[in-house]
Amino acid sequence: MSSDRQSKAQTPRAGGKVFILGAGPGKHNHLTVVGQNLLAEADVILYDALINSELLNLAKKNCLRIPVGKRGKGLSTLQADINQLLVNYCQQGKQVVRLKSGDPFIFGRTASEILALKGAGCPVTVLPGLSSALAAPLLAGIPLTDPQLSSHFTVLSGHDPEGLDWPVLAQLDTLVILMGGQQLAKVIVYLQQHGQPHNRPIAIIRQGGWQEQQVWTGTLADILSQTQGESLSPCVIVVGEVVTLRQTLGRLSPVNMNVSSEPSSLNMGTDFSMALANQPLFGKTILVTRAVAQSQAFSQSLTEAGAVVMDMPALTIGPPSSWAGLDDAIASLDQFDWLILTSANGVTGFMERLFHQGKDTRALASLQIAVVGRKTAKTLEQQGLKADYIPPNYVADALVASFPGREALAGQKFLFPRVESGGRDVLVQQFTTQGVTVVEVAAYESVCPDTVDPKVIEAFEQQAIDLVTFASSKTVRYFQQLIQQGAIAQTPDQPEQTWQEWLAPLIIASIGPQTSLTCRQVLGRVDIEAQEYTLEGLTRSIIDHFNPRSQPN
Repeated sequence: MSSDRQSKAQTPRAGGKVFILGAGPGKHNHLTVVGQNLLAEADVILYDALINSELLNLAKKNCLRIPVGKRGKGLSTLQADINQLLVNYCQQGKQVVRLKSGDPFIFGRTASEILALKGAGCPVTVLPGLSSALAAPLLAGIPLTDPQLSSHFTVLSGHDPEGLDWPVLAQLDTLVILMGGQQLAKVIVYLQQHGQPHNRPIAIIRQGGWQEQQVWTGTLADILSQTQGESLSPCVIVVGEVVTLRQTLGRLSPVNMNVSSEPSSLNMGTDFSMALANQPLFGKTILVTRAVAQSQAFSQSLTEAGAVVMDMPALTIGPPSSWAGLDDAIASLDQFDWLILTSANGVTGFMERLFHQGKDTRALASLQIAVVGRKTAKTLEQQGLKADYIPPNYVADALVASFPGREALAGQKFLFPRVESGGRDVLVQQFTTQGVTVVEVAAYESVCPDTVDPKVIEAFEQQAIDLVTFASSKTVRYFQQLIQQGAIAQTPDQPEQTWQEWLAPLIIASIGPQTSLTCRQVLGRVDIEAQEYTLEGLTRSIIDHFNPRSQPN
């Protein structure tokens, strides 16, 4: 090979970039905003073992997802191979995200990856993430510094305790030890040998930041007996007097500490445990089936009420197969009397194409706008527009019944941007009966994901889920497809029986009448229906189901 050809082969194609990104600990909402944007734009994601698999759902459908994690003594990808993968994909002109748990510069091999990329002439950017060294103690209610108890803290790796300077470490106020779960006994011996008292407070935070977070608190003398037989990895260990503040801070502000997922059987301190148990959904595991990008506020409201939330996205939102219909309609907006928007996705798709054509909201001046639902109206307001009409009931079927001037609609022309497939035709039929010409155009598509997270299937098998929520008829149908797919993989001889057995103990909660109807048709029943047909209303109805109000005499 000539030197010219060799040089060309090693030069990244235009556009190739690598972003080394910290995912933060545990739940997907600990990821930074810039991190969410990068995942959405990535062509390739190389991800660690400890990242939340839900983060991968933020990527586009054709994104290549490659696991390269390292877990203890298990099968691991060699660092040299990871480096080469990063270089190869960058040189192919791909936008690559190297997704690491926590922060990339804390106990990682980021430097090796940067040097390999720079040596190959590949542009690389490193973006921070929230380290479990900071997040796990906070989420367990343990401050790392305190005016009276600790003026400093030290973060160290417990992977190889023999190589640490224990005479110095034992004199420090607060120690935060990562990767030390398997070496806990040695850590305690070294601390006691170098002057730490037997009653020195210690906390072990397993799965910090995850829904499965567990916390043990005690002293150097008794923590081993408390955790005997437990699998502690991955964990963060905190040693110091600040651990004693956990009970007090937990009592003062349990919800803000956001550790409602901890089992009450653990040694959390009496006041802290009681505060958590008083949350209305404490001890309940709730499955949310909305698309991840749209479920965060809903999941957060359930978490703040004490629930453990599992995400099982049963819907993926994307562009329609063609923009032609919507583009043609936008080019002739002056022909329409009303713009009908029944979902936030419809608003987003319509506005994106409006701006794509070089137009802005002034192009809608001659139109009146009707929307269904509070969230749809809010999404419209974020674009600087206010709906002219919102039906009193947040369902599409209610739109026609109380539509302004419904007695004189004949001859009018309505534009209805909607989902490309699977939508209901009742609204169109009702307006057509009134003499309206309704032009339906695809503004987005919603499809069933290809797979379901194995952790969700495992939770079904273990009967670890109490309730499943549905916010649309499509999520009901796609949910059934996904769990049937999971059942086929587990029990190919009797998948129908298996998924129905998985579903039997679950409470089924629906956002409104139409979704409830689909639940009955597809799943056989519905147990909770929101009184107000919004996600906020669904949250309230779930809370009321588990905490019925006392009836008057």
